[in-house]
Amino acid sequence: MYKVFVNDKPLFLTNKISKETDFQLFLLESIDIKQIIVKIFQNKIQKAYLYHPDEKEIMKTLKAKIPVNKAGGGLVYNKKGEVLFIFRNGKWDLPKGGVEKKEEIEQTAIREVEEETGVTNLKITNKLQKTYHIFKRNGVYKLKITHWFEMQTDFEGTPQGQLEEGIEKVAWIPPNKISEVLKNSYENIKLLFEEENIIKS
Repeated sequence: MYKVFVNDKPLFLTNKISKETDFQLFLLESIDIKQIIVKIFQNKIQKAYLYHPDEKEIMKTLKAKIPVNKAGGGLVYNKKGEVLFIFRNGKWDLPKGGVEKKEEIEQTAIREVEEETGVTNLKITNKLQKTYHIFKRNGVYKLKITHWFEMQTDFEGTPQGQLEEGIEKVAWIPPNKISEVLKNSYENIKLLFEEENIIKS
């Protein structure tokens, strides 16, 4: 099953039909995906399941219906075990950005972290899950697929937010403060921390 976020509300892509009643179920093959997206943006749908019998075909079917943007990002730890966050559009986020031509996704992730935060000496230590969300740009809905990497750095300078990307703050957050920061973050960022199991209360 895939979780795709639309305006921070979940759209589940699944090959199983369950009997719950608190969501709407649509057939992925035949549905007009844009109609569902619009209804979610308008708060007419809070949660929806898109059904397709073949799990291997689910994401391919969605990609055929909506343009894809590929991005790379980093969950970066320093030597103290703190995590690098950026603050933009009123929310805490992790640094990430789109792939440039002829760039490997790992290069994208490192370049974007460096550009958005000024943090260097990055080393990828692990590949994390991909996250999916739908956004609207110039009147067109797009599916952003972000490839996440866990990174380590021994950088000791002061991080600098990339102003032209609207980044107001960059901060190293200690593990015991992460759950507080995530209260004002995005659902797909929370998924990464659930996977990492590093939220300490």
